[in-house]
Amino acid sequence: MMMCKRATELMSQRLDRPLRWQERLSLRFHLTLCSACQQCDRQFQLLHRIHERFDAPHDSTQEGDRRD
Repeated sequence: MMMCKRATELMSQRLDRPLRWQERLSLRFHLTLCSACQQCDRQFQLLHRIHERFDAPHDSTQEGDRRD
């Protein structure tokens, strides 16, 4: 059985790279049994989505109000 520490490492890595099928399967199994890691996974995904929003290029039409 995978330990929570390894599960959180895989959750983080999954946001940066595709996991190998063994890693995906082990993580999925662990997440079905561990409510703490389920919550951690939701938080990782939320933070990733927030980061993507702030990291996205801004629309140039919003800069129309700026005076040089």
